[in-house]
Amino acid sequence: MKTFLKILTLFIGIGAVGGAVMMWVDPSGVSWGGEPMLDLLRAKMPWPDVFFKDFIPSGFALLSVNGIPQFIAAILLFKHHPRAYQAVMVCGIILMLWIVLEWWVWGFNALSNIYFVLGLVEVIAAIIGMKRCPKA
Repeated sequence: MKTFLKILTLFIGIGAVGGAVMMWVDPSGVSWGGEPMLDLLRAKMPWPDVFFKDFIPSGFALLSVNGIPQFIAAILLFKHHPRAYQAVMVCGIILMLWIVLEWWVWGFNALSNIYFVLGLVEVIAAIIGMKRCPKA
């Protein structure tokens, strides 16, 4: 279970870093098709003139909310920390909440749906891990 969760947390964390870098390299979203998404963010989110002039703040949010916590959970798994499974479960819940927000802004789409399932898998696997190894 730990090996699977190590791979999953690293995969999600690397994906978040990739998404953040993509947003910083082209904050307008034109080159990667994000421009329409930016318009929807401006229409649905608070303070559009502050946070959604471009994707730079969104990149920092993605990295902070989904990237860094996933890497912390992975490190805890590698170090066999007693709270590693709880950290993974929290990461899975955070990821699912992030995706619910994406669904509210953009509607359902394949990538968001996949990441929601990955978050759910993290939660379920973490619960199984906690039951199998309560001290690990």
